[in-house]
Amino acid sequence: MIMDSLVVSGNRATARSYAKINLTLDVLGKRPDGYHDVEMIMQTVSLHDIVVVDKTDSGITVSTNLVYLPTNEKNIAYKAALAFFEYTGTNGGCDISITKNIPVAAGLAGGSGNAAAVLCALDRLYNTNLPLDTLKDIGATLGADVPYCFSGGTALATGIGEILTPLPPVPKCTILMVKPSISVSTGTVYEAIDSAEILKHPDTDAMISAIKSGNISAIADNLSNVMGTVTENIHPIVRGIRRKMILNGALGAVMSGSGPTVFGIFPDYDTAKKSHDSFYYQFKEVYLVSTL
Repeated sequence: MIMDSLVVSGNRATARSYAKINLTLDVLGKRPDGYHDVEMIMQTVSLHDIVVVDKTDSGITVSTNLVYLPTNEKNIAYKAALAFFEYTGTNGGCDISITKNIPVAAGLAGGSGNAAAVLCALDRLYNTNLPLDTLKDIGATLGADVPYCFSGGTALATGIGEILTPLPPVPKCTILMVKPSISVSTGTVYEAIDSAEILKHPDTDAMISAIKSGNISAIADNLSNVMGTVTENIHPIVRGIRRKMILNGALGAVMSGSGPTVFGIFPDYDTAKKSHDSFYYQFKEVYLVSTL
């Protein structure tokens, strides 16, 4: 999906990097390498950042419209550029400018999408013509969600998130996303999951069947995220948002990723808009989006 949006003009490449939501997320267990095996179904939504990459003679610079984001080697976009130059052995540099619209540290793969966009842009600007699988392999060293962000759409992700199986597209529907003003540590959530009693795991097969049938109500009924229980216990506001969405008419609502963003699938735009307005007075980051 990033590749479809990529436009190259001279020494500049511009791309849209899209947010993702987790329709399901199951943590299967901890691996010997410290990572966790997961099984999750991911879906791209219309909210996106704009990533502009300019080819330069040397060095890597990053700038964003958010003053609190790091612009040095701590930024995943910077890491992506560095990984590209190290992998290809290419001599050169780049200036990266990111207009952030996706909430930061929200469970929506905003940073992962930026990294994928940078890798795609540099591949085109430097004519390295790397296979998509190679770009995904480079991306996987930066974050488990990065490989998915190249193609997006509807997909089953297994392993640590890097093994992707495309699924039929989810019918276009209206999604409301609300991110409370709290920070959630993914590492802390994973640590808590290891000792937590998970009473209900996602029914991945049922979700896949619902997607294949194109049944929005069945998709909403099968929304599930094992991380939600852990994060809601640490941050009850997440539970409150989810419950309010249901009261506001959502067919189903669940937390995305390790949170704290909650999203709901709504039967129509008008119902979603009323719910959006009811949240907007309390929270700064409230978004009406659609599936892609």
